[in-house]
Amino acid sequence: VWGRGPGGGRGPEGMEAAELRVGFVGAGRMAGGLARGLLRAGKVPASSILASAPSDKNLDAWRESGCRTTHCNLEVLQESTLVFLATKPHVLPGVLQEIRPAVGPHHIIVSLAAGVTLQTLQRLLPAGTKVLRLMPNLPCVVQAGAMVFARGSGAGAGEAALLKSLLSSCGLCEEVPESYINIHTGLSGSGVAYVYLFAEALAEGAVKMGMPGGLASRIAAQTLLGAAKMMLETGEHPAKLRGDVCTPGGTTIHALHQLEKGALRATVMNAVEAATNRACDVAED
Repeated sequence: VWGRGPGGGRGPEGMEAAELRVGFVGAGRMAGGLARGLLRAGKVPASSILASAPSDKNLDAWRESGCRTTHCNLEVLQESTLVFLATKPHVLPGVLQEIRPAVGPHHIIVSLAAGVTLQTLQRLLPAGTKVLRLMPNLPCVVQAGAMVFARGSGAGAGEAALLKSLLSSCGLCEEVPESYINIHTGLSGSGVAYVYLFAEALAEGAVKMGMPGGLASRIAAQTLLGAAKMMLETGEHPAKLRGDVCTPGGTTIHALHQLEKGALRATVMNAVEAATNRACDVAED
């Protein structure tokens, strides 16, 4: 179902891949995306992954991929070294209370819950727990995510390097100060939707001019993919790359003038600001 990588070999930080046991408390879409990335890259064998969820609804795909499943969150802690907490944010405090007695110094706990701070995580877990806070985005489910993480006081450089090495199979993964996590939500977590809106508008412009919708959507998606790849591979500032496309008096500069008249740049900046502020509000609730 998810595909399996080559398996075996030495894993991150000199650890044998077979030695690393990975658990997921919560088995929804994002957890599945991360597990799929680990499996496809051969970072961890399926037999070393254990996922828990209250019902079988989300667990069938895990079992079909060879992963182990359970309905018991405590079992995940007992069987795993690296534990991803992938529950809904409002459920997490109760889950932390439940698993707290089973958390030991050998565990690395990684929370995916939006708005739940490291301070809260550290308060609800035993003192000195190695805890990190990870913020993924939806394209993690196709191994093309943009993720940032921050570490709590109990987690060191080794835990950060392990997480970064493992999650490189799911996309870009960067360590940041915790204060950047809400900004990442505005830029990338929510930003995926802004890009879809732009892609939709691109395609509809082509439909208006006479191109079939399916073809227009495929070309719009490939245009975004190609532009993003050029940004990442060249390291050039987007303004430089944009300028390279413009010829004097040509089609592109005429089109860009229309986008500037529509205040595209300011509108997108406002969107990032609004989503970031909303993420901060949610975190304070």
